[in-house]
Amino acid sequence: MIDKTYNVLFLCTGNSARSILAEAILNREGRGQFKTCSAGSHPKGQVHPLALETLAEMGFLTDGYRSKDWNEFAVPGAPQLNFVFTVCDNAAGEICPAWPGQPMTAHWGIEDPAAVEGDEEHRRRAFRSAFYALQRRIQLFLALPLESIDELSLQTRLREIGRTRDADAA
Repeated sequence: MIDKTYNVLFLCTGNSARSILAEAILNREGRGQFKTCSAGSHPKGQVHPLALETLAEMGFLTDGYRSKDWNEFAVPGAPQLNFVFTVCDNAAGEICPAWPGQPMTAHWGIEDPAAVEGDEEHRRRAFRSAFYALQRRIQLFLALPLESIDELSLQTRLREIGRTRDADAA
């Protein structure tokens, strides 16, 4: 049985869709082994309604999610992070704060469902697609032997997960 709890932060510029979905998925599928949060470099201030709708559709509780600034996790007293994953290309290219705990980082870019245009059903499909892509990457992450893998191998595997094609997730 694993006793360690890992602190994970998912980042996206607006922290309204992809990072919120990832936070919810890992918190549930990580079964207490992970304490997961999300944040953005320029948070929108609210969670996208279709992100919440998608979570509800997938059987997740939707209370308590909020769009927040990544600086909340870079101040003294913030939890020491073990992993930080960027899920959008903009956040991956930005200069991030110095995170407490010197976490492992990787880019797991997912297309922004909030930027998809079209009718309501087309937009809903984009959110479901992002959900499934993130879920697949998180499942790959959860399959890693975190307690026994060396840091270099772990970093390599985290980056490989980020290169998982979205089509593989459906």
